[in-house]
Amino acid sequence: MSEKSLADIQREVDDYISQFKEGYFSPLSLMARLSEEVGELAREINHKYGEKPKKADEADNSVEMELGDILFILSCFANSLDIDLTEAHNKVMHKFNTRDANRWTKK
Repeated sequence: MSEKSLADIQREVDDYISQFKEGYFSPLSLMARLSEEVGELAREINHKYGEKPKKADEADNSVEMELGDILFILSCFANSLDIDLTEAHNKVMHKFNTRDANRWTKK
């Protein structure tokens, strides 16, 4: 599969959501869904790298799938608020590259 840009991902998510009458959930609902997905990622990380093994009857989720779920919900959230994630990313990287330019030890 070829690489996708954030814009490609946002368009793909919008195409998917646009086929349903309900459309995007409200920002509050999307925030709750994002929180749920982050909790599921935390659980997977704890199982894989922490001290808490999975129970025998627990679903076989993966860190990859949980990150994918987060990216989907994050794309829904951004789309619902007309936020371009590439532009948001560029602004955040500018912030880190200026504010934190000398904060960490460079290789």
